[in-house]
Amino acid sequence: MVFAAVRGRAAGIALGVLADAALGDPRRGHPVALFGSAAAALERRIYADSRRAGVAYCAVLLGAVTLAAAGGERLSRRAGTIGESAWVAAATFIALGGTSLARTGDRMADFVAADDLAGARGLLPSLCGRDPSVLDAAGLTRAALESIAENTSDAQVGPLLWAAVGGAPGVLLYRAANTLDAMVGNKSSRYRRFGWAAARFDDLLNLAAARLTGLFVVVCAPLVGGSPAGAARAWQRDAARHPSPNAGVAEASFAGALGIQLGGPTQYAHELEIRPTLGAGRAPGADDLRRAVRLSRAVQIVAAAAAVSVACRSGRPACPRG
Repeated sequence: MVFAAVRGRAAGIALGVLADAALGDPRRGHPVALFGSAAAALERRIYADSRRAGVAYCAVLLGAVTLAAAGGERLSRRAGTIGESAWVAAATFIALGGTSLARTGDRMADFVAADDLAGARGLLPSLCGRDPSVLDAAGLTRAALESIAENTSDAQVGPLLWAAVGGAPGVLLYRAANTLDAMVGNKSSRYRRFGWAAARFDDLLNLAAARLTGLFVVVCAPLVGGSPAGAARAWQRDAARHPSPNAGVAEASFAGALGIQLGGPTQYAHELEIRPTLGAGRAPGADDLRRAVRLSRAVQIVAAAAAVSVACRSGRPACPRG
């Protein structure tokens, strides 16, 4: 029974990855967007400027997702391996965002290369929460590239890791937590206390995924003409200076692999952050952004293969002794 469920999980992960590669994120009715609407409605009802209110907010929403996902898991297993595969495939597809991330990165590179700053500024909110109105071409390029790096972990490696070790409940809990962090996990005056629990829980869930992302970047760097040693060196030297314990790993390893420098003044709607520099190369340009997208795609493929392999091997019965 356990082995059959694990095999169903592996097939489901593979199907979910293929669906994301073919379709990308749905433009309307995406379950993550529906969850975000529910989260916003709950915030309007229970918001208070306190950590306690934020903990309750996260507990209600993440508890509801976990219970619903566990219920779906029980129902799917009644249908056997096919049912398990279908449920994991649906959950994995819902959680993944790597294909849309890469497509958006390529579009941003096209805008920057054509010096279409209006188009680039209009597209940037699809990648990150920075204020595009104050950014020039160099700032838009850096913002996009840093987002490609961070979201390679958040939108692909993280979901695949949690799908492999936790099935549909694991990957849906991960995506819900990541969504709450994006919504309320910033350090604005409104969310500094209310969003504390969402930010810390997301950090916890991403600890392993971010470091796997760094490892995969080192492995994949030669595929885009990059430097594995540079990726490892920048990760070791610079990542810990980033304000995020996880984003720093992804951004530093991308910077080192591509031979560029990231970090510096970073303008959000609520504040200006002075980020540490990551990497020791030149400022990134449109061609570097395209290379970052290709590197992200390579990491996504390696992460998918690793997730399927882990799901296949987990729970495998011991070989009989001769």
